[in-house]
Amino acid sequence: MSGYGHTMSSTTVYRLLSAFACVSATFGILAASGCGNRVENDASGDAALGGRVTIDGSSTVYPITEAVSEMFHEEAPSTRVTVGVSGTGGGFKRFAAGETDVSGASRPIRKDEQDKALEAGVAFIEIPVAYDGLSIVVSRENDWCDGLTVADLKAIFLDPSEARTWRDVRPQWPDVPLKLFIPGVDSGTFDYFKEVVAGKTGSIRADVSPSEDDNVLVRGVAGNRGGLGFFGCAYYFENRDKLRAVAIEGVLPTPETIESGTYRPFGRPLFIYVNARSAERPEVEAFVRFFLEQGPSLAEEIGYVRLPKTIYRKAMTKFESRTTGTRFLDEAGEKVHGPLATVY
Repeated sequence: MSGYGHTMSSTTVYRLLSAFACVSATFGILAASGCGNRVENDASGDAALGGRVTIDGSSTVYPITEAVSEMFHEEAPSTRVTVGVSGTGGGFKRFAAGETDVSGASRPIRKDEQDKALEAGVAFIEIPVAYDGLSIVVSRENDWCDGLTVADLKAIFLDPSEARTWRDVRPQWPDVPLKLFIPGVDSGTFDYFKEVVAGKTGSIRADVSPSEDDNVLVRGVAGNRGGLGFFGCAYYFENRDKLRAVAIEGVLPTPETIESGTYRPFGRPLFIYVNARSAERPEVEAFVRFFLEQGPSLAEEIGYVRLPKTIYRKAMTKFESRTTGTRFLDEAGEKVHGPLATVY
C-alpha cells in the first residue's frame, strides 16, 4: 500500500486489528446481500478475486480508505489495492483521466471536475462515507488562545492580512509571531476552508507553509509556539497530546458536535467517487461493498463520525443500481447547499 508518508499511531493500529477480529466473523453474513448476478461476496469468493483497485485523492479520507484496504486485503489477498494521497483536486484530475477506480474527496465534486470526467467518458457514483469536522489547531505551548471566530480567521488568513503576531489578532494576546500551516491547494480541505473564510472573491495569504501531507502540518503546528493550522478532525484526535483544538464560534470539534451539526461552519461530509465502468469489475465491486459495510465502524475507530444508517442504505442502493452523478450540483451546474441528510 502506498501511503506517501502518512502514518497511524500504534493505538490506532491496535484498535483496527482488534476490530478486524469482529469484522472477519461477520463479513460473510453482511456481504451476502449481493445484487443479482454480480460478484458473490462471500469469503471464499473474495479470496479467489484477483485484479487491482486503484485509489487516490483526499488526505482527509485517506486514513479511512487505507484502513478499509488493509482489511479488504485479508479477505481478498490476491487483489492489489493501491492508495495514493494527492489531495481531493489532484485525485479528481487522475479520476477524470480514467487513471483510478476510486477517488476520495473531502468536498463534493465541482462542476469543472464533473465536466472533465464526463467529457472523458467517466461516469461516476457518488458515495458519502463519514462526517468530518475541519479542526483549527494550535500548539500545546499556546496557552492564550482557546477560541476564534470566523471574523478572526478572516483577519488571520485572508490576503492582505496585517496579522503578523498573535497580538495583532487580539491586543491581550502575546507578541508571538504567527506561523500558519495549511493544506496545499489541491486539497479539498483547503477548498472548503477557503470557501467558508474567503468566499468567492477572497484569497488566502501567500506567506503560509502548505503541504498535501497532514502529518507535516501536525508536526509544523506542534513544533511552533505561534503555530496555527487546520485539517480533518481525525488528525487532531490522533494528536491531542501534541495539539489543542480551538473553539470556533464557541464550539469545539467533537464527535457529538460534528454529528449534531452544531460545529458550524466546519462540519462536512466526506466522499468516495467510484468510476461506474470500474464498478463492473468484480474486484472493484467487492471492494466498494466492503467499504460501505465496514467503513462506518473503521471511520469511528480512526476518529471520524459515522453517518446515519439511512444514508449508508441509500449509498448502497445507489451503488447497486449504478446511479451516477452528484447530488451537490443542480441542472444548471450551481452548487446545492444544505445538510447531507437533506441533499442526499
